[in-house]
Amino acid sequence: MSDVASRFSVHVEQVDGFEFRVKFDKEQFEPLRLDEPPPLGHDVAPNAARILAAAIGNCLAASLVFCLQKAKIVTSGVSADVDVEIVRSDKRRLRIGKVNVTLHTKLAADDPALTSCLGTFEDFCIVTQSVRQGIEVSVAVQNDA
Repeated sequence: MSDVASRFSVHVEQVDGFEFRVKFDKEQFEPLRLDEPPPLGHDVAPNAARILAAAIGNCLAASLVFCLQKAKIVTSGVSADVDVEIVRSDKRRLRIGKVNVTLHTKLAADDPALTSCLGTFEDFCIVTQSVRQGIEVSVAVQNDA
């Protein structure tokens, strides 16, 4: 992997059961609630898989908007529908098996700027490209008692 370009941190803390609060590294960002669907949690907030799906959809839509803006195209109404398939691994563990993203734009399918962006915009989406390649995750558990 290349040199580190930047870093950020978030803090995740248990509220109750499987409900967690995510605190971001910037004061202006409101905390985010997460929860698991039953039978584990109470489904009062999205779970991590839904946040990942939102991150992929947001990143791809933002990358498309950025590419179109570089081509001097003013965009509005760009949206993404993200469909996630949950599968079971060989060990019967739930995993995200596939993510299908459909981006929507008001531009004509043959718009030259859109056609030009279709070959490049995905490469600039850091979330999607990182997920596609696999992300190194190191985990440590420490006793704070």
